Amino acid sequence: MNKGDLVDQVADKAGVTKKQADAVITAVLEVIVDAVAKDDKVTLVGFGSFEKRHRKAREGRNPKTRSKMQIPETYVPAFSAGKQFKEKVATS
Repeated sequence: MNKGDLVDQVADKAGVTKKQADAVITAVLEVIVDAVAKDDKVTLVGFGSFEKRHRKAREGRNPKTRSKMQIPETYVPAFSAGKQFKEKVATS
């Protein structure tokens, strides 16, 4: 499913136009990204949580040359599925 498919299904389920559904989905995603970037955790009960996690510096290898290289520390987005989401996927 891509964003267009999601917009279509949300519009049908909520009884709104595709333009309205697209605006809401876009706004929700922007708010989640902005909050996580500011180090806030976003929790949607039953769905899951979005947060920013620290990844330590580590040694890696260049896949072409096999030479060792240092990978710098960074922050990455992380998602943890909620209980209801996990249960729904497990029973499908």
